Amino acid sequence: MKSDRPQLSLQRPELLAPAGNWECAKAAVENGADAIYFGLDRFNARMRAENFTEADLPQLMTFLHRRGVKGYVTVNTLIFPKELAEAQQYLRTIIAAGVDAVIVQDVGICRLIRHLSPDFPIHASTQMTITSAAGVEFAKSLGCQLVVLARECSLQEINKIQQQIAEQETSLPLEVFVHGALCVAYSGQCLTSEALGGRSANRGECAQACRMPYDLIADGEVVNLKERKYLLSPQDLAGLDVLPDLVKSGVTCLKIEGRLKAPEYVANVTRVYRQALDQVMEEIPPSPPSKGGKIAPLKAGDLPLNQEHYNLEMAFSRGLYTGWFGGINNQELVHARFGKKRGVYLGEVTRIHNEQVTIKLEAPVKPGDGIVFDCGHPEAKEEGGRVYAVVSKGKEAILTFGRNDLNLRRVHIGDRIWKTSDPELDKQLRQSFAGNNPQFQRPIDVEVYGEIGQPLIAIARDRLGNIVQVESAIFLVEAHTKPLDTERLQEQFGRLGNTPFVLEKLTNHLSTFLMLPVSELNRMRREIVVQLEELRSQPKRWQLRSDVSFQDLLPSSSASSRTLRKAKATSPSLIVLVRNLKQLQAVLKAGIETLYCEFEDPRAYREAVQMVRQQQQNDNSPLPTIWVAPPRITKPGENWILQQVRACEADGYLIRNYDQLQFFAQDRCIGDFSLNVANPLTADYFQQRFALERLTASYDLNITQLQDLLTSCPPQWFEVTIHQHIPMFHMEHCVFCAFLSTGTDHTNCGRPCEKQEVKLKDRVGSEHILKADVGCRNTVFNGTAQTGAEYVQRLIELGLRHFRIEFVNETPDQVTKIIHRYRQLLQGEITGSQLWRELKLQNQLGVTRGPMGVSALRS
Repeated sequence: MKSDRPQLSLQRPELLAPAGNWECAKAAVENGADAIYFGLDRFNARMRAENFTEADLPQLMTFLHRRGVKGYVTVNTLIFPKELAEAQQYLRTIIAAGVDAVIVQDVGICRLIRHLSPDFPIHASTQMTITSAAGVEFAKSLGCQLVVLARECSLQEINKIQQQIAEQETSLPLEVFVHGALCVAYSGQCLTSEALGGRSANRGECAQACRMPYDLIADGEVVNLKERKYLLSPQDLAGLDVLPDLVKSGVTCLKIEGRLKAPEYVANVTRVYRQALDQVMEEIPPSPPSKGGKIAPLKAGDLPLNQEHYNLEMAFSRGLYTGWFGGINNQELVHARFGKKRGVYLGEVTRIHNEQVTIKLEAPVKPGDGIVFDCGHPEAKEEGGRVYAVVSKGKEAILTFGRNDLNLRRVHIGDRIWKTSDPELDKQLRQSFAGNNPQFQRPIDVEVYGEIGQPLIAIARDRLGNIVQVESAIFLVEAHTKPLDTERLQEQFGRLGNTPFVLEKLTNHLSTFLMLPVSELNRMRREIVVQLEELRSQPKRWQLRSDVSFQDLLPSSSASSRTLRKAKATSPSLIVLVRNLKQLQAVLKAGIETLYCEFEDPRAYREAVQMVRQQQQNDNSPLPTIWVAPPRITKPGENWILQQVRACEADGYLIRNYDQLQFFAQDRCIGDFSLNVANPLTADYFQQRFALERLTASYDLNITQLQDLLTSCPPQWFEVTIHQHIPMFHMEHCVFCAFLSTGTDHTNCGRPCEKQEVKLKDRVGSEHILKADVGCRNTVFNGTAQTGAEYVQRLIELGLRHFRIEFVNETPDQVTKIIHRYRQLLQGEITGSQLWRELKLQNQLGVTRGPMGVSALRS
């Protein structure tokens, strides 16, 4: 894929590996990672990983830096109001420990870091959902030094973003994921675990609902997709085949996913990408010099398939695919046959006889390998075990298993066989990071100077800019035999076994035949190693201000008090969001004063606005006001959608992302839930910098955390959604296209989204509503509406006056009835529990109390 911009010189991207524990960190370092990223015991998006502790930091950073490797800490979750003091102390510890950067999701935490330290590097996490140049510019305004792009960005889009940020002079280094598990939903925008179990993905507690089986229901009928049940489970990302294109795109860092994986996975994947990246850089001359190193290849074995792909599939594989790098292909991203690890495909069962299984062989198998039989029901217990013996017969192989290892009655002709374990490969991988001696060596250059009667001077440099000078304790003398020529010097200074270094280049500046004892050369070489290790392991000294606090950044309490008094003098108002024109008609009849519309086709907004203007004319009133919502995601080249939205001339706009903050800057705007406002530092930033009229509180907040937010900011800043079908998954993956057409994208799918009503039925029988937007992105809405009705009176007492209810597929009658009940609730005529019980009993809507009522476990 060609870049949209000329490339003058290409830098070698940093290879960034995951580390969930010490063994993984060692596996990454010994297999060629330039940097690792890891979480501590709080505030990280992989709370299920073993993780490190704050007490580990000094030792871990010393180990990494001595080996020439950087260490980044993940603080990539939302932070709640009462956690700010703890987060501040946590950040001080991280900065003081000399960590190289933090990876951050929360806007308020970016502000806090920059307040504590003017120079400590911040990397904008993929959890910030950055998909465009406007997103990069937003991150830069927060003080970020690097942006991790959303995984959904194609190579073409990455090139476009690079081009735009260069033209706008808002360039920041860009990082992309190159390998590992793919979330089906945009990171930072997935509320599924929150909606279904009160476990927030934005708090590191993802329950992986995307890996579960679903039935597809179109117009009330289950669609027969045969063995395809895992409709939301993408194959794993493998960017190996597009590595040259990624290098040419100018990305600064290639990131491997996998902080929950074993050290063998980290060793395996890091090694494959280290070797591949070094090979790419040899073919495309790097500038400046490489940061690569010396690594011994694993044994290739007798493999018809590419060794690298074999290793990657054995590491962990739900199927390997280039993800979105090549653009959208909805037929390939999700094969839907399974959602768990498989490995290398060995072939199909052709015969079962005398406790032996014959297979048509597609890949090599040997005694000791672990295999599993796939009969098309991955949710059930599957037969599998270790191979005891292999007899090859042409393209077939007869496999024998240990006695009683398999129940062959559960194995069938036609079953697929996967190799899930290769003990020989695992042994090689474990050996790659075993023991205490360095196995991966990073290059140094040495220059040698000297004259007769003077000491020999050796100057050594590593690729990180560290430089040391060592002098001989003995003066140089004239050589009669065996002078210090370049070859001899290279031999002595190159003896760097069991050290972190390998001699890449020696420059000999000695002009005459000179001599020095070998023992002195050896002492100098050892001294170089000691001094370089010492220099490398010194912690980074970032500026850290002791006289500042997060409290300096809080909204002023006097303003909050004035606003609270003002708020308490006004009546609470009900805001209603509708998703079609029939619902809009019902809401207009109900006399609601503030309306939001979110339609699949923004062209319909014009008619919606006309309906509201007609109502205003009839009533001779400026009310109701109508606000319309652009799509959740904006990518390069999609501003035409925003122009289409603005063309309706609504009263204002519901802002979902960074592009919309820019595009609608001169219009009336309200920040929606997707901005992830979870604490006062974030709220203050959006309120003050972008002059938003209101902010929608994050859906990750329970009632305790919401109260904390409302008491730490003027409550008039906020609106709270108290009734909705939570938007669980928001995806680039189009389920309509993938399973109701043979097309790859919107150009050839036939638009089934416009013709059929579709739901996804989960394992417990709940049917969740599927909708597409104008950008063909899909949202799965929880089939069951959720309510915060029981907390409304408490929120009113705190000064909150704006309460939102949302509809998805409700009929006009249901809309009318629900609005009536919530009006009664706001006027104090019924209680929240009465409303909840009545809606549940009378309308059979199955309303549940929702995340607002999740106990204070997360408060």
